[in-house]
Amino acid sequence: MSDNQEASDAEDTTPSESATLPLRPPSERPTCNKTGVCSRSYFVVVMVFFHVYIINVIALLFYVHYNSGQEDTSQGRDATSSNQQQPESPRPPSKPEFLRVGSLTRIEGIRVGHVQKVSLMQNKVHEMRTLSMKPLLFEIPGFLSDDECRVVMQLAQLKGLMESQLMVQEGQEELAKELNLSPEEIFNLLDINQDGQLQLHEILTHSRVRDGIWLTPENLREIYTGLKADKDGDGLLSLEEFRLLSNDAFQRFLLQRGVKRSQLVRNSRHTWLYQGKGAHQVLQDIKTRVTRLTRLPPSLVDLSEPLQVVRYEQGGHYHAHHDSGPVYPETACTHTRLAANTSTPFETSCRYITVLFYLNSVEGGGETAFPVADNRTYDEVSLIQNDVDLLDTRRNCDKSNLRVKPSKGTAVFWYNYLSDGKGWVGEQDEYALHGGCMVTKGTKWVANKWINIDPDYQRQARYQQLVSQQSEDDDEEDLTLNQETQSSDIHQDL
Repeated sequence: MSDNQEASDAEDTTPSESATLPLRPPSERPTCNKTGVCSRSYFVVVMVFFHVYIINVIALLFYVHYNSGQEDTSQGRDATSSNQQQPESPRPPSKPEFLRVGSLTRIEGIRVGHVQKVSLMQNKVHEMRTLSMKPLLFEIPGFLSDDECRVVMQLAQLKGLMESQLMVQEGQEELAKELNLSPEEIFNLLDINQDGQLQLHEILTHSRVRDGIWLTPENLREIYTGLKADKDGDGLLSLEEFRLLSNDAFQRFLLQRGVKRSQLVRNSRHTWLYQGKGAHQVLQDIKTRVTRLTRLPPSLVDLSEPLQVVRYEQGGHYHAHHDSGPVYPETACTHTRLAANTSTPFETSCRYITVLFYLNSVEGGGETAFPVADNRTYDEVSLIQNDVDLLDTRRNCDKSNLRVKPSKGTAVFWYNYLSDGKGWVGEQDEYALHGGCMVTKGTKWVANKWINIDPDYQRQARYQQLVSQQSEDDDEEDLTLNQETQSSDIHQDL
């Protein structure tokens, strides 16, 4: 037997094995008493060395893994000296920063009326009050100064405001053809309670979503008469009656009859203001404050939509709606659709948080209404009952559970989605239904900052990677820009 084999046999000998080994001559047996102290001591020594060996191997693996990401600045030097003496090359923080985010910070509301202090800027502390728990809604007075409100309105006017909604939207018939839906399939989609009849509120909900026209029950009865759709005059449409209507029957009738601005889902004018590098300092300050308020990673806020500024004249309104839609396998978020490489015809705005700023105090009307805030239950069918339409902010704003009066400089913000329980975006919060009550006197100015996050973490991560790669390519070009041209001309700031 070789020396190595003898050594191996000696190491494999443990207290439990000694009873099964063949007896040796007394001269070869270790001098040890019956208590087995020597065996235990030997076992302890072996295990200590074994653990030290394992720890060293793990440390070596970590060392190799860490240094594999570092770029050697000189091939003539060894890896250890490079890591000790050479600083890391600067990298854009946006991509690694996002990928390390395990969860989204979500502010607790505690209870309605609860006030908490928030530090959003130097030398000033704001008070944030909980307005509702469903949805999770907060109010922060004095979020913007009078001067900041004035600058935002002036920048919007310089940029130019456009109509927020066309009279009649087009392209719906092409979408129906692309989906290849039969009249029976469309009927079943509209028949919410599946009773085989289409009630007024079921048709109204469909027409508002599809055509962008706000029809009252009275308008709908008038259309039924004009189209001769309701043969028996009971105010209900059967499948046979529905088959007689073409996909664009409502639109054709409305175009012939003429559509008033008051019949639009939204009657306002708006524009978008860029808040990135080179933008007006006030716009950048607002974005920074929003980041601190929401406690979300700056990269998520930076890659969200620009600031939207909206002006409502007298009679202006925005009927109750959700800023974001539910995300199903058949839909895609607008901001990550290209990154997701999806071909679905359905898109929705994935706006995790809405921050709404009041830029002026309105003389009459113009409240922000939350029709079902803190309801015990949410029932879509019950929103329209006995010709009382809770979604109608022109006629039934006073019936909303919660109304926020516009006050210059005040901000309100809420979550449009619930948490998934794992720190990411969950299902749509249906209680976040809200609208702008009709302005009865004066003008109303507001601004919206939406933070876009895809409920699918991987799609959002892919989107962040693509954008960060593009920003790396553009960094060198940005460095060559003249700082004077970025800040001297107010039009450049837009």
